[in-house]
Amino acid sequence: MADNGADFMRSMSIATSGLRAQAGRMRVISENIANADSTAQTSGGEPYRRKVPSFSSALDRALDAKVVTLGRVKPDMSSFRVKYEPSNPAADASGNVKYPNVNSLVEMTDMREAQRSYEANVNIISATRRMIQRTLDILKS
Repeated sequence: MADNGADFMRSMSIATSGLRAQAGRMRVISENIANADSTAQTSGGEPYRRKVPSFSSALDRALDAKVVTLGRVKPDMSSFRVKYEPSNPAADASGNVKYPNVNSLVEMTDMREAQRSYEANVNIISATRRMIQRTLDILKS
């Protein structure tokens, strides 16, 4: 029975790490979406640069299980969008304004994927809790 308890804990720990990682990913995506149309603070300056989250795995020694963590959040080095808007305070000497390299459609697709992964981990936790409850009910009878 001790092995089952460890298996339940391992399942919960792995799913919980997935929840944390996906929540962090959603925070990064939300920041990207919130800044999609921002411009630089100074004339000719650089606007917000899209951020890209990464994941890494770590060994939880107590449970002897690999768990996922939100890794480094790196800047997306792709080109900024440029629009000719000479009256914009952020315009450079040529009248061009740089806008963030954020594509809202890509961000919304990434957000939906992160939400689905989050929901899958919630379902794993719920199923594990139900199995624990059933095990306890069997032991009581």
